[in-house]
Amino acid sequence: IQAQALVVALLATAIALVVEQDFSPSHILLLVSSSVFSASVASALLASLMILIILISQRLRINPDNVATPFAASLGDLVTLGLLSMVAQGLYRNEVVHVPMAIALVTILLVPIPLWCYLAYQNPITHNVLLFGWIPVIAAMCISSGGGFVLAKAIGEWPSIAAYTPIINGIGGNLVAVQASRISTSLHSNGVPGVQHSSQMYLGPHRTFFSLRQDSKTAVVLVLLVIPGSALFLFVVHAMDLGHTVLTPPFMAGYVLAAVLQVVVLLMVADWMVRYVWKMGWDPDNIAIPFLTALGDLLGTSFLALCFLITGRSRSSPTNHITS
Repeated sequence: IQAQALVVALLATAIALVVEQDFSPSHILLLVSSSVFSASVASALLASLMILIILISQRLRINPDNVATPFAASLGDLVTLGLLSMVAQGLYRNEVVHVPMAIALVTILLVPIPLWCYLAYQNPITHNVLLFGWIPVIAAMCISSGGGFVLAKAIGEWPSIAAYTPIINGIGGNLVAVQASRISTSLHSNGVPGVQHSSQMYLGPHRTFFSLRQDSKTAVVLVLLVIPGSALFLFVVHAMDLGHTVLTPPFMAGYVLAAVLQVVVLLMVADWMVRYVWKMGWDPDNIAIPFLTALGDLLGTSFLALCFLITGRSRSSPTNHITS
């Protein structure tokens, strides 16, 4: 986990530097040091928390798929962004980067990468993850970056969209992660990847929502949860004056529709992708879930921007309260 977190943090930093090419050398050092520190500490904290949650869930006879996966999806961004802001603020004082401290952080965190890789390679449980787990993680990072680019463009048009994006992406990512984890656990309980194949695999709403399988019933329940959940968080954002806009019936309907459409698409993709990955002999937990959560960010941001466009949200400053 440490090796993947540090390498992906470096790749994400490289993408940011390519997109924004006006960084000074000291600011590049600030970005690299903040990114690798946040990725390293967040991955260690979250991995430890997931182990603890799974152990407690087993003791309480609760399905860990329903508890650990939403916690991981919810806390990942929160912990990482919190650490990123704190370390960046600590290294950037009075508009000056603390260069020696930044260099020390980068050195301390990056030098042990070969050791982490060696230890993972020697462990039979993590051996295959080290060799074949890079593509889904890096691909998920690229897909999430696409969602970030869409959000950056949308904020220029509708500043208040920033308050609603984490809600729609958080709900969608959590729900599809739960479903993908449940399907994967069911497959693992009946065999090993590549040995026992699913009888049918195709992408479509009928198999995902209207078949007699237990997965279909769960998918319907998850979609139904989107409506009250989205409405509740809309009112929370409005009550806390975070969105800086007045809620109107067209916008509320459009927002809920965008959230439902996002989850429907994600659940259909998850239903097909988890079984396809299993058939190919790979572990869906290592491959499908990163893809799905990243796709959720891209779809959620895109559908939300479309909602703002169709419902005619104000393009003015986010401090103005304007009804559509």
